[in-house]
Amino acid sequence: MLIKHGINSGFVARTCLYMLGSSGVLRRQQFLIRSLGVGGCSDRNTITNQKAMQGIRKFTSRPSLEADAESVLRAITPTLDPNRHKGQAGKIAVIGGCREYTGAPYFSAISALKIGADLSHVFCTKDAASVIKSYSPELIVHPILEESYSVRDGDRSFISEKVLAEVDKWMERFDCLVVGPGLGRDPFLLDCVSNIMKHARRSNVPIVIDGDGLFLVTNCIDLVSGYPLAVLTPNINEYKRLVQKVLSCEVNDEDAPEQVLSLAKRIGGVTILRKGRSDLISDGETAGGDDISCDTLDECELGSLPYQQLLSISVGVFLSWARQKIKNGDLSTSSRNPALLGCIAASALMRKAASLAFENKKRSTLTTDIIECLGRRISVQLVDAVDFQSIAFDLPTFRETSISLAYVMSTI
Repeated sequence: MLIKHGINSGFVARTCLYMLGSSGVLRRQQFLIRSLGVGGCSDRNTITNQKAMQGIRKFTSRPSLEADAESVLRAITPTLDPNRHKGQAGKIAVIGGCREYTGAPYFSAISALKIGADLSHVFCTKDAASVIKSYSPELIVHPILEESYSVRDGDRSFISEKVLAEVDKWMERFDCLVVGPGLGRDPFLLDCVSNIMKHARRSNVPIVIDGDGLFLVTNCIDLVSGYPLAVLTPNINEYKRLVQKVLSCEVNDEDAPEQVLSLAKRIGGVTILRKGRSDLISDGETAGGDDISCDTLDECELGSLPYQQLLSISVGVFLSWARQKIKNGDLSTSSRNPALLGCIAASALMRKAASLAFENKKRSTLTTDIIECLGRRISVQLVDAVDFQSIAFDLPTFRETSISLAYVMSTI
């Protein structure tokens, strides 16, 4: 299955207006249409939407829901429920953070909370821990990783086992690992992370790999090969190295969708989200009409810059939500691959959040600006499904209702 989700594309994947029925449905559709930047419900927009959906149906025999990224986002995002307790909306762990890089793991971990996850952990080196902790008290920081300079040759085996033992204490609690933000390329540190990834795989914990985690995987494909709960999120340079390593050829931009599909198929089992002007997503499976092209027009002029480093954590959160929905039998999409669904929803959310940030900040848009827009962007999709009068807002214990503070404040 292949999804193309990007900007300046041939058509806009939107919800069809001719499906409107009751006033409740109309309100939900209007919220969705406004979030996609579409004007009023004119005849011209109706015709455009109908043509868009006809284009999708010509390309695929599967239901249109799979090709509607916004519908996927709505389908897998848990609704606000005061009866839920802390942890049920997701427990995410970021593996990364060293002396040189403390920003990336923080951005990733705090974004998980902004999107709506309940708990966000960071496993980093001791040098990075105090810095990351100072950024936010919301994060749970574990200073357990070690770099080569601080480990004597004779102690390497002992330290490596100690690191793995510390992570193992928490592993069964996590819904997803995000490996790579701010990780660095220290050889001993990468060896320790390799062991963590192997353990996560044995524990059937999803793994999203980004940044220097992709450097590690490119040099050791067996870490993810054949694991359906692994997601690779390469940028243009990381993707180039993967293609050269796995396919033994150069990047082919003219046939980019097929090359992404071939790469995922060759690695085996994994899902790939190739970040760029258009996000290309493939799980390596294709048969006849099973390929799907989902293009969304995005007014954001940022292209592929700040929002990209937040994609991996977004994938991790949505993947964990999709997996839980599938487990509970609550998901109505025909695709049953949580990794694929997580990539679709993450790409849609991050591009819309980047657009919203760009509207306010223009050329000065930073990653922190996009993070602040995450809760506002996702709430537009879900606000109609929430009965706020039934929720008692007790801010000191707000996490206990598994609702992100930023999420709710932006919807009131």
